[in-house]
Formats: sequence, structure tokens, C-alpha cells
Amino acid sequence: MILPPLNTLQAFEAAARLQSLSKAGGELNVTHAAISGQIKKLELWIGRRLFERSGRGVILTPAGAEFFRTLQPSLLAISTTAQSLRIRRERNKLIVACIPSIGTRWLIPELPRFSALYPDITIEVLYSRAHEVFDPERQDVLITHQNIVSDEMSSTLLFSRIAKPVASPRYLEMSKCDEHLNNATILHDEVISSWEDWFEKAGYRPTGLIHGPVYQDFNLLATAVIAGHGVALCPIEVFRRELAQGDLVILSNTSTLSDQGYLLICDKNSNRATKAFSDWFIKVCAQYSGSK
Repeated sequence: MILPPLNTLQAFEAAARLQSLSKAGGELNVTHAAISGQIKKLELWIGRRLFERSGRGVILTPAGAEFFRTLQPSLLAISTTAQSLRIRRERNKLIVACIPSIGTRWLIPELPRFSALYPDITIEVLYSRAHEVFDPERQDVLITHQNIVSDEMSSTLLFSRIAKPVASPRYLEMSKCDEHLNNATILHDEVISSWEDWFEKAGYRPTGLIHGPVYQDFNLLATAVIAGHGVALCPIEVFRRELAQGDLVILSNTSTLSDQGYLLICDKNSNRATKAFSDWFIKVCAQYSGSK
């Protein structure tokens, strides 16, 4: 795009609308001379006279009138859209994108507490894919396990992603599975390779192993393992409540993903609502994990 200097366009629009260089200067908080200088710069750039003197004011030349008819609605549209975006961003509405595992088991159960503390902040929770990266134009906060951040972003570790085999007491009573996972029905979260990595680290492969379903959504896997359908390789911190209540049991201390974690990512220059939510959720996770 080949455009005149943007300051000259703003000065020209104000002078043409108000038919006065002095009034335009007052509106833009600059001097009469500054407006006159911007107009001359624009006329040189275009190569045509845009104004003629008329008493104490100015009137548009035919070329100026033609340019004004095009410029004014364009600047108005830019101004209206920019103000709308700014108001929506400054309004106490918060867009939180969260992966399903954290959303259903941690974020949503705790949200009433946040609303009680900040009744003026409205939260919109979006479903986030595991490999989605933070986009400040689409979300205020992203809760994920992908540590892909730039210098403009803030990334805080919520808790570890360490994963171990778990099963329900009901399944252990009904199946022939033992502590070494012999005769176990293993459930898969998206990919079978997660279990392959665990077997390699454990240094053995159980006998009588049955490969159960592959669940694309983590919540489907969680429902299946709690219902007693088999053994799942799950992040321990995510199932902290079920483990504490005895609904699930850890079957082995061999773990994977010990070097990874769940993160809260937001813009470093966040608004009040984003800062309030981020501080609150970080404290919630720290309270339960006891790691901070």
C-alpha cells in the first residue's frame, strides 16, 4: 500500500470537516502552524492544492473535496472498529482457553470461587487443542502443556505433567491385573506411543496385555478409567482428587513426562481481569499441590 504520511491525513480530515486550521489544531491539540505544515506536506505528496483561503477559514478545492469524500469514511471506520476492540478488551470480560484435562477437572470446578471474589468479571471458557499456541487476539489466558512463548508472554508452571499407570479399585477387584500390569487392559489417550514410552522406561513388557480403546478426548479416557474399564497412563496431578479419595490407585512408581508441566500463559501487559484470574488460578493450583 502506498499511503501519504498518516499524520497528514488526520490533519487534513479535521481541517476539511471543521473548515478551519485553527479549529483543527484545537481538536488535535496542536498549533495552527502545525496543521498548516501537515496540509502543505500532504499537498506536496499528492501534487495538488487541497484548500483555498476563505476569510478566516478554508474551503476544499475540487481535488480536496474528492479526497475528503474517500478519506473521511475510511478514517471513521478505522476509528469505530479500533474503539470497539479497545472497549471490548478493557471491559471486564475474560477469555480463557484451556485444554480439556485441566478445564473439566480443575478450572470449571473452581470457577464459582473466582466469581465470588470478582463478581464484576465475566469469564468465557474456550476449548483449546493440546498443540494450540497463545494468541492474544483470540484469548486472554491459555492453559496448556505446550511451552511455546515469546518475550511478550508470561508463562507460569501450574504443576507437573508426570504420568503413572492408574486404575480404579473396582477394576483391580474384577480383573486379573497385578502390580506388574500383567493381564491388564490398557487404555490409550490419543496415541499408543505413550504406553510404549512407559514400557521402555519400566524395562519390561507385561504378559497377557490387552490393548483397549484409544480415546481422542482426555475426558473420555478419564471417564473410562474411573468407571473401571482398564489401566490408564495419566498425569497424577490432574487426578489428584480421585487419588486422594481412593477412586483411583497408582499401580507403579515408574513415570513418564517428568520433565513437562501444565502452564498458564498470558500477555505480560495484561489488563486487570487477566491479572486477577491468573493470580487466583496459580494460587489455587499451588494450594492443592503444596509445591509453591
